[in-house]
Amino acid sequence: MSLPDPGAPGGPVPEPPVCPRHPDRVAYVRCQRCGRPVCPECQRPAAVGVHCVDCVREAVRVAPERRTVFGAVVRDGPPLVTLTVLGVTLASFLVQLVVGDAWTEVLWFWPAGGEVEPYRFLSAALAHATGGSFGLTHILFNMVALWMIGPALERVLGRWRFLALYVLAVAGGNVMVLLLAEPFTREWVTAHLGASGGIFGLFGALVVIQRRFGGDMSGVLVILGLNLVLGFVVPGISWEGHVGGLITGLAVGAVYAYAPRRRRAVFHVAGVLVVAALLVVLAVGTYAAV
Repeated sequence: MSLPDPGAPGGPVPEPPVCPRHPDRVAYVRCQRCGRPVCPECQRPAAVGVHCVDCVREAVRVAPERRTVFGAVVRDGPPLVTLTVLGVTLASFLVQLVVGDAWTEVLWFWPAGGEVEPYRFLSAALAHATGGSFGLTHILFNMVALWMIGPALERVLGRWRFLALYVLAVAGGNVMVLLLAEPFTREWVTAHLGASGGIFGLFGALVVIQRRFGGDMSGVLVILGLNLVLGFVVPGISWEGHVGGLITGLAVGAVYAYAPRRRRAVFHVAGVLVVAALLVVLAVGTYAAV
């Protein structure tokens, strides 16, 4: 007995292949991994042919996670922490322009005020000069510098390491202001504001990282040196905050760069906590000695 030829007139007509995810769509192209039909919406280009979205998702799930030399997950998206710091700082500056000194006075740091309102060790980074000899150059310089080095550092360090570095450098800058201020003098009640301590901390960490991995440090050192000199020769610039932020950034950068590969994340967390604790001890000890 012979079976009817499907191609012969009057024979059974085979059903056209359809996409499993969209049964109403005919799909003659097949996934190179699983062999299932795949419609144009579910196709993903591959080295040979196309893959379906399910196979692509599974490949991503089982693929080994890419990490940087510091153990951070490699991310292809935008530098979210850098953009957040930029956005929050610029938003705060706009509030300064609208509200005036009332908002600035909530944020700035002065040694006498840090004892009763310790949040000012960090909040001062959200306030910048709005007039006088600096004008807009104060915040523009800091934000341009942040945008120049922030994304690269964030990608190589990872989000939490980068944020910890910036926050500790801001605090370290104001702790240095406190350490060098003479109690019960004009220095004790002089206001300090700006994100410069955090920016110098990023530069400090970058110097350590470049040295550790053999990068070219000449450009970074020139920029860093020029800005340090400006802090000493231009009136009104808090050079103490610059130096404190730089030292803190060097310390945190060394923790990141020289931690042993085994249990690297543990060393990074422990190092950050040690630096933070040291800053707290220095601040508390200074106030206690007054």
